[in-house]
Amino acid sequence: MIEIERKFLVTSLHFKQEAFKKARIIQGFLNTHKERTVRVRIKADNGFITVKGQSKEDGLSRFEWEKEIPKDEAEALLKLCEPGVIDKIRYEIKVGNHTFEVDEFYGDNEGLIIAEVELESENETFLKPNWIGGEVTGNIKYYNSQLSKNPYNTW
Repeated sequence: MIEIERKFLVTSLHFKQEAFKKARIIQGFLNTHKERTVRVRIKADNGFITVKGQSKEDGLSRFEWEKEIPKDEAEALLKLCEPGVIDKIRYEIKVGNHTFEVDEFYGDNEGLIIAEVELESENETFLKPNWIGGEVTGNIKYYNSQLSKNPYNTW
């Protein structure tokens, strides 16, 4: 239940041509405390509730628990969330032995595109595709919970 991931800015739209899967995601946060966040998400036709713990100082890993819930329950919970819903399309791209998840944001975060790769260990090596830019792992302003409160179009 420990999530290890690295995040990067995306420098071009070439990832779209490489994607093997995409889905729209709508998500909100019931709690955005720095020690824990509780997220409600609808991804395609599925609902999820997720609890994340505080990130380590370097931002590479943190506790994560997720449970699939019925879509109608997720829709009801979204109505209870804090202001600032996240709207994005997630693309999945296979690069070497890893799958990158690339989020293209809409609404108040339009123009922001972030790629994430989940790792088995903090020191694991991975291939970086040519559309990857600067690393933003551990930079809290790029966390979805923060983008819901301080969206990209206000920076």
